[in-house]
Amino acid sequence: MKTEVLIIGAGAAGLMCAIAAGQRGRRVLLVDHANKVGKKILMSGGGRCNFTNMDATPANYLSANPHFAKSALARYTPWDFIALVEKHRIAYHEKELGQLFCDDSSKQIVRMLLDECAAAGVAVEVSCGVQRVRRTPEGFGVLTARGEVHAGSLVVASGGLSIPSMGASGFGYELARQFGHAVLPTRAGLVPLTLSGKHQEHYQDLAGVALSTVETRVGKQSFRGGLLFTHRGLSGPAILQISSYWQPGDDLRIDLLPDLDVGEYLVEQRTARPLAELKTVLGEVLPKRLAQRLCEQWFDNRPMRQYREAELVQLGAQLNAWPITASGTEGYRTAEVTLGGVDTDQLSSSTMQSRRVPGLYFIGEVVDVTGWLGGYNFQWAWASGQAAGAVA
Repeated sequence: MKTEVLIIGAGAAGLMCAIAAGQRGRRVLLVDHANKVGKKILMSGGGRCNFTNMDATPANYLSANPHFAKSALARYTPWDFIALVEKHRIAYHEKELGQLFCDDSSKQIVRMLLDECAAAGVAVEVSCGVQRVRRTPEGFGVLTARGEVHAGSLVVASGGLSIPSMGASGFGYELARQFGHAVLPTRAGLVPLTLSGKHQEHYQDLAGVALSTVETRVGKQSFRGGLLFTHRGLSGPAILQISSYWQPGDDLRIDLLPDLDVGEYLVEQRTARPLAELKTVLGEVLPKRLAQRLCEQWFDNRPMRQYREAELVQLGAQLNAWPITASGTEGYRTAEVTLGGVDTDQLSSSTMQSRRVPGLYFIGEVVDVTGWLGGYNFQWAWASGQAAGAVA
């Protein structure tokens, strides 16, 4: 079978690339080993798909080359994708911090992309795994479950290692290495952190306890958001965000009350309510179970009048920079993204084409560009897919 553009991977990046190439009149075949397209799109945002972020800039991405994403992101912006959503009359809303979600269902985004593929004449084959890829005089010969396909352009949009239960694999990395590309070390990103030993013993029975706003910090990087205690450790948006920057051994601090100088508050309470116990006072600004546990593990629980002012100031400083020793992450099983991947040094930032092999492209999560939580990774998928589709 002959085609002009073969795209491996029918996720967000692959679908966008197929649309862009098809609209140029190219004969496009999109294949995926999964039994349906856009599985990550369907599960995103609790089934409502956080399809972009209005505030997306290159600063919201991690990469060994922080400049690489600039070109694609500048040429296909969140507003371009919003225009596509509005063209299909999909109702959406901003949840917070520029994050846009469907009012109804993520299925609408997948339907929109498939409708655009159909209009552009794109052929889509699911349950069609790739067994072998070889270079040919005309381009590439790709042996699939449906036979061999010959194409002048080959686009790898196979994603990363996150959520293997949905079919994630290292296929894209193996293919990159086959053609001489370097692949930077990968690890789980946007993932819950785990505790072990005494740290887990202290907090595991707090599973389900949540704080609406904390500030997590590793080095100079910090994030605000919710925190959730789990049976294995810590989760919630602020934890998922910082997890992409944290590595074992890093000093992780959590400001449990970022809008309150806790030391000053406690000194005031000592004067106003000398007979109140510390756990009672803390339980008015923190979840009561957490306040009680902190008093059990860290601080004697005494009436406020029994604390010296300096003690309360020090105690407050600890709560505004709670040192927590994470032992690891929950790994790819629950990670939303994969950090690392195909080295950008050997790719064109404007077209995503290989500098080593003409006609070979890498887009989306398989590339060493990883966004923050909140629609940024979808925007990279749309932008990198559009960049490749415009020339492939």
